[in-house]
Amino acid sequence: METFGTFFKKERQKLGISLRKFCLDNKFDPSNISKMERGLINPPSEDILLKYAEALNISPDSETWTKMRDLAHIARQTIPPEVLSNEEIADRLPLFFRSARGEKLTEEELKELLGIIKKS
Repeated sequence: METFGTFFKKERQKLGISLRKFCLDNKFDPSNISKMERGLINPPSEDILLKYAEALNISPDSETWTKMRDLAHIARQTIPPEVLSNEEIADRLPLFFRSARGEKLTEEELKELLGIIKKS
């Protein structure tokens, strides 16, 4: 599975510049970016993430931004706010997590979870 760090590094390398030049051009700390790319520290908050996206020429309305943001949430082990703000989905998250852990769901719980996924 691709991690946030490997994704970030790949996007930076697409620009054809070194980590040091990338950081110098954008006033980022090279030590922190290096640690982030290697998975030693978690991705930053959303506002800093947007600054990184801009430096990587990633538009906030692109699929690449969505992937970047999702990988950041996975790395930070957080749930995206738009998921939590949807009460119907948020209420069913325990079912999803039980299923993801391999716990058996009842037939009714499985149908409920699939219905919500299809609606989303």
